[in-house]
Amino acid sequence: MPQFEDKVESLLAIPPYSQPPEEKQEGLLAILKEELNYACQRHPGYNNYVEQWPVNYQSAKRVADLPYLPVAIFKADPPLSLVDRSEIKRTLTSSATTSQLPSRVVLDSPTARRMTKGVVSIVRDFIGQARRPYLVVDTPDFRGADTLGARGAAIQGLQPFANGTTYCLNLNNQGELELNRERLVEFANDRQDSEVLVYGFTYILWNHFVRPLMDAGISLNLPNARILHSGGWKRLQDQAVEKTVFNRELARTFGCSVDRIIDFYGMVETVGVIYPDCPEGNKHGPAFGDVIVRDPLTLEPVGAGKYGIVQVCSVLPTSFPGHLLLTEDQAQVIAYDGCPCGRRGISFRFAGRIPKTELRGCGNLQISRSQLN
Repeated sequence: MPQFEDKVESLLAIPPYSQPPEEKQEGLLAILKEELNYACQRHPGYNNYVEQWPVNYQSAKRVADLPYLPVAIFKADPPLSLVDRSEIKRTLTSSATTSQLPSRVVLDSPTARRMTKGVVSIVRDFIGQARRPYLVVDTPDFRGADTLGARGAAIQGLQPFANGTTYCLNLNNQGELELNRERLVEFANDRQDSEVLVYGFTYILWNHFVRPLMDAGISLNLPNARILHSGGWKRLQDQAVEKTVFNRELARTFGCSVDRIIDFYGMVETVGVIYPDCPEGNKHGPAFGDVIVRDPLTLEPVGAGKYGIVQVCSVLPTSFPGHLLLTEDQAQVIAYDGCPCGRRGISFRFAGRIPKTELRGCGNLQISRSQLN
């Protein structure tokens, strides 16, 4: 077993937002260097890419200087992999809500285990570790597949907090999602005084849950519901639904307070690392991952208060080179430490997709997938 695996496990075992920034950076830098070396040994094409990087990663003094990949490199089939085909247990695919080409990443057993531990560590910090009834605003059709989409991955990621799961959507004869009101009302009537966990994709919650219940004048009496949602904001922006409106109407539908709604960001390419909103409305990087916000012209990290392109970092994957990825999203750095919520390290807020313009800066971004083969 590579030596870095014990170090990763040690990070998964500590409170995810407890480390001072300097201590966290030092630990991540050391592990990421070991994982880069491992990935280079496993994939000659990736090794070639890393060798062309302007900074020798072995001598890098900060995580921001390590070689990163543009996230679009995973929009290919077969997926970019660091393991033999026989070691692949599952392939995750993105939702591809703004593109016809989904991303694909492969999981072996060790990466899948770390993914589960990572999500549990983060979610536990926000909602506690107790198991509770789990209402999924989706259908159960994702289960048992070798290929799992982003929705299914998110649903399964929250299963460790469930003591029973209810799916309240069906597929009708036209293959469209529709609300099973009878099943939903039965679930709500039996649990009005209980802590309840709810998850749904953002646009599905709005279009197939909130709007039908609003139109029918139905409000559930679930004041202790804890609602998590992710993905699909682009579709709601197209419908001119603001986040404040979404939260207000979702809370009204459940009969709970707005502060019981948690929006989180995650990508299949950053398996095991999600970014929930803290009570201040900010997002944070956990002990086993981090975020760098880069200037779109220089690609250098921006200062507090500035906007830039989001790079995500994670020490969890070893079945694919997902350690350091430049995304297609923008964010504002709120602060590099000192969020009033008490979580240490960077606090940031997403600001939507990058406009489809050419990035200027590091020539290493202008690569084709053939260079990694």
